[in-house]
Amino acid sequence: MQTNFTDAQLRDAGTSRANEILRSCVHCGFCTATCPTYQVLGDELDSPRGRIYLIKDMLENERVPDAKTVKHIDRCLSCLSCMSTCPSGVHYMHLVDHARAYIEKHYTRPWHDRALRWILSQILPYPTRFRLALLGAKIARPFRGLIPDARLRAMLDMAPRHIPPVSRNDDPQSFAPEIPRKKRVALMTGCAQKALNTDINDATIRLLRRLGCEVVVAEGAGCCGALTHHMGREDDSHTAAAANIHAWMAEVRGAGLDAIVINTSGCGTTVKDYGHMFRNDPLAADAAKVSDLAMDISELLMQLDLPEGGAADLTVAYHAACSLQHGQQVKTHPKTLLKRAGFKIVEPADSHLCCGSAGTYNLLQPEISGQLKARKVKTLEAKSPDLIAAGNIGCMMQIGSGTTTPVVHTVELLDWATGGPKPPALANPTKRSPATPAVPILR
Repeated sequence: MQTNFTDAQLRDAGTSRANEILRSCVHCGFCTATCPTYQVLGDELDSPRGRIYLIKDMLENERVPDAKTVKHIDRCLSCLSCMSTCPSGVHYMHLVDHARAYIEKHYTRPWHDRALRWILSQILPYPTRFRLALLGAKIARPFRGLIPDARLRAMLDMAPRHIPPVSRNDDPQSFAPEIPRKKRVALMTGCAQKALNTDINDATIRLLRRLGCEVVVAEGAGCCGALTHHMGREDDSHTAAAANIHAWMAEVRGAGLDAIVINTSGCGTTVKDYGHMFRNDPLAADAAKVSDLAMDISELLMQLDLPEGGAADLTVAYHAACSLQHGQQVKTHPKTLLKRAGFKIVEPADSHLCCGSAGTYNLLQPEISGQLKARKVKTLEAKSPDLIAAGNIGCMMQIGSGTTTPVVHTVELLDWATGGPKPPALANPTKRSPATPAVPILR
């Protein structure tokens, strides 16, 4: 793609990177075939290629974004399926992230949109605030029908019926391995996950200790910054990311780390991109080191001696989170590990398509998200599984709100198969999220 940025424009690091990405696009349109929003809406401007044209025009002309451009960019899931499909290697993630930051700086949204985005940015990354908000949602749920805004109704729908107790395993501390130490790793405990499902981190710690890892929860580490990053709030996201970099590098420079393990794939995609985010910052070297150490839990487990067999005779429908299969290009490890543990694995049709969760997308774009959820649940249930496994809390909440089939994290199953407790979602059916009211189909 030909671009016409001026030398002055290219002195901005973000614009310079956008120029590189735009020039790599050859207009082939392969991305439209795997773009979930294009499949749902059928509008070229709701495909990666269409959004690329909008972004190019907006950045080259340094114009104030108009409502049409903002609408179509807001509708992007950042599922990154287009990056898996693109034959030219267009790094769409960096391009759309820059566009969102540009919009945040130059576009004045309607007041109710600004208020909603501000509230999400001030609640979701903070576990204590999020827990209080979930409690409020439980109280407000009986009055759902009186709420006119579909996005506010979506927030009530996504709130779990059961709010788990606080896990002290999330506090800064070190857990000794149960066998001679093989690795010393830092566990990212996250933010929303600590409020929504404490079983995942608990299972991760048990499993890693059983396999010979010393597990450290670093002082000062918290939200990865992804939730605000994808809303274009760069200052907020970089502040959260910098706190993590300082916390983990303190461990690196102390007793050392072999890996930073992440069990929420949306966070993993962002942490692995810290090197890019801070490339022109004094933290550049430390950020690059953190990105190099970052691993999805499945990547780390592939390096350890996970015992074979031990699993119950269950059929598991594996849902591949977009952030894992497209963002991190980790496609086979979770299935390999589950099969090694003895589970029977099945995959849904169109497994490359997003479930519609995508961070805050299911809250900000509930109608599109609802259609994608319905499609994903239908393809998963078509396999008649005993349970559904995924490696991302957002996907688990999204899919779990549309099915009565138990949804559990991959690591919970691996922990169970190697001597840990039965996942609570299987042991206690009341912890499952019942199906939510149907979301209207877009016309």
